Amino acid sequence: MRLQRRAGILLHPTSLPSPFGIGDFGEEAFRFLRQLAEAGQTIWQMLPLGPAGYGNSPYAMFSAFAGNPLLISPEILVHNGLLSQEDLHEVPHFREDVVEYARVSEFKLALLRRAHENFVAKASPEVRHKFDQFCADHKPWLDDYALFIALKSHFGEKNWTDWDKPLVRREPAVLYEWQEKLGDEIEVRKYWQFEFFRQWQALRDEAQRLNIQIVGDLPIYVSHDSADVWAHSEQFCLDKDGRSTVVAGVPPDYFSETGQLWGNPLYRWEEMKRAGYEWWIKRFRAAFRLFDVVRLDHFRGFQAYWQVPASEKTAVNGQWMEGPGAALFKEVKKHLGDLRMVAENLGDITPEVEQLRRELDLPGMAVLQFAFSGADPDNAFLPHNFERNVFAYTGTHDNDTLMGWWNSTGGDSTRSDEDIRKEKSFALQYVGDGTEAFQWRLLRALYSSIAQAAIVPMQDVLGLPSASRMNRPGDGEGNWTWRLPLGAFSPGIQAHLKELAVVYGRAPRNH
Repeated sequence: MRLQRRAGILLHPTSLPSPFGIGDFGEEAFRFLRQLAEAGQTIWQMLPLGPAGYGNSPYAMFSAFAGNPLLISPEILVHNGLLSQEDLHEVPHFREDVVEYARVSEFKLALLRRAHENFVAKASPEVRHKFDQFCADHKPWLDDYALFIALKSHFGEKNWTDWDKPLVRREPAVLYEWQEKLGDEIEVRKYWQFEFFRQWQALRDEAQRLNIQIVGDLPIYVSHDSADVWAHSEQFCLDKDGRSTVVAGVPPDYFSETGQLWGNPLYRWEEMKRAGYEWWIKRFRAAFRLFDVVRLDHFRGFQAYWQVPASEKTAVNGQWMEGPGAALFKEVKKHLGDLRMVAENLGDITPEVEQLRRELDLPGMAVLQFAFSGADPDNAFLPHNFERNVFAYTGTHDNDTLMGWWNSTGGDSTRSDEDIRKEKSFALQYVGDGTEAFQWRLLRALYSSIAQAAIVPMQDVLGLPSASRMNRPGDGEGNWTWRLPLGAFSPGIQAHLKELAVVYGRAPRNH
């Protein structure tokens, strides 16, 4: 996949300003698109949009196909006559700097239930038909997801392996019985998906009008506690009771001496191959309904993946296993056409992984924060060493912020004090003296490279400290909460970004 030179910003929609405690697809999302256009940006990159599970992580979703209802805009529901202005008069006072997920969920889901009641009572025949058509079009995943979420609620949010055994085994007669019993709740959940996708499509249409591409993540793994694993257990490495026998992770690396134990169930790749990779084809098709370009999180795992026994407490005692390789992507391409994907090829990358990426003609990634380690001018992450076919970043959602990294003492990595001293000295030598703030000098280096895309997390555009980072790998709590202060993405900052985009040929040519 090859793009014209572009620039963009990484910002998850939950981080947008909003009076409702969490960013959504409403007015501020449309404003952000206009701000991107004003700043000469043509990419909005975000994290997965699915219903977040454990730790509110968008990488631990209850479904690989569904959308997060918390992203539905109450303002749009008012505009469409599904809520009244009075419904929004008693909005609780939410913190503006972080998402308070428990409070936000309680408030917003109550609003969404009211919207469903109004939909049932007074939706026009035309809108009802659209809802029925949506349910028919998405039936292969929607029925399982809506039943799964209704059952989770009924059983006190327990993992599906702790439900009644006939439900764990998905006995048809028992499924039918529960579908009847929880019919109203199932309809509520389907309606929320209908609203999510029609609001998202309106935002996508505006992005297209402004020549902005949406880049979104597709995590290689899904959560064990998900409709996907419950409904397709035969395609995952589970025992007879539905529990994982082996789980995903990565070996010891820059971030951790004991590796990262993610805990996701691993795929039975041979079983998936026998099924013609049907589940993956459906998953990629759903991803391309959401995004113009898909970033394949942990691309390395498609070539070989780290398998850890489920009984282990760390990821140290794992082993590399062969992944599906090019066969999966060739099957996907056969059904869906060109692979509009970016390979996240960070970490322990072997020649075999790079060979697969090049065979598929996928852009890789480069992260500027990793460029100065060892003070080595041959470091592949230094801008003068970039390939053209790469998406280059100052950092990702897993990194410290740029200024947090610059001011850090190494507590989030395995670096020594001497490593950090050399790293900072080399970084200063690389960007040189100048009147611009340090983060802008690094952004200039990124923009001036030959990388086809230069993408910067919003926190780095604003020069924010570590307290504003999105995620700390290995920490189960307190992540994914950062919010963009209202007005922080100011006209002055937009103008500075636009200047860089124009000077280095990353702005649309009509600018």
